[in-house]
Amino acid sequence: MPIFEFLCPICNRIYSFLSLSAAPSRQPVCPRCSATNLTRVPSSFAVSASRKSREEKPKETGGAPDEAAMARIENEVMRMAGELGEADAEDPRMMARMMRRLAEVSGEKMTPTMDEMFRRLEAGEDPDALEEELGPQLEAEMGEEGGEGGAPTRDEGLYSL
Repeated sequence: MPIFEFLCPICNRIYSFLSLSAAPSRQPVCPRCSATNLTRVPSSFAVSASRKSREEKPKETGGAPDEAAMARIENEVMRMAGELGEADAEDPRMMARMMRRLAEVSGEKMTPTMDEMFRRLEAGEDPDALEEELGPQLEAEMGEEGGEGGAPTRDEGLYSL
């Protein structure tokens, strides 16, 4: 059973919905404010689309990936998962390369701090030390890009679709 994630523009919060089918026929309702205009967003394991898919993305979506972009992101994630070995999951260099690839696939804009973090991970620096050093700066940059309300927050619940 797939889990789909949707952003509520009113709450600026991402909610996870469990679906009984791979192609749900109804639109979710925000569990907090009952808004009905939620937008499907990439799951947390997906970060980003190529420049080409970014150009193909319709302007009226407000930057949210369309279904074709979502499919490309999901396909890339599955392909990368097949390439990873157990040892790769613990290698900061591999982690940085994978995050960069996902950013490219999804069209995610790289902030200067994010680029520095990836570069330093690729050089083999300790992820925990980088998170401690650059985490607050990265959060501030992401908040600036998120507009008035900042970056969306994530609800930890799982709701029925």
